[in-house]
Amino acid sequence: MSDTEKRKAALDPMSARPLYVQLADVIAEKIASGQLAPDRPIPSENHLADEYGVARLTARRAAQELRERGLIVTVRGKGSFVVEQPPGEGEPNN
Repeated sequence: MSDTEKRKAALDPMSARPLYVQLADVIAEKIASGQLAPDRPIPSENHLADEYGVARLTARRAAQELRERGLIVTVRGKGSFVVEQPPGEGEPNN
């Protein structure tokens, strides 16, 4: 199976889980694994839509989901960036 097929297989349009949640989970896994590093941009909504074969609105909603989870921050005119995660999976540093 090629890399492209693996990515497309990650999203299941027949699942009860919305596609935007599935896409957010895929990106969250990339953040957790270090493929997307802290303080670095995530792919644009257009790029995510093309890469995963979803509508741009689905990619936008996935980004919103990631912001709500505290995994990314969006800077107007610059894009969305991975937030530095504190040690211990979401436990405060204080």
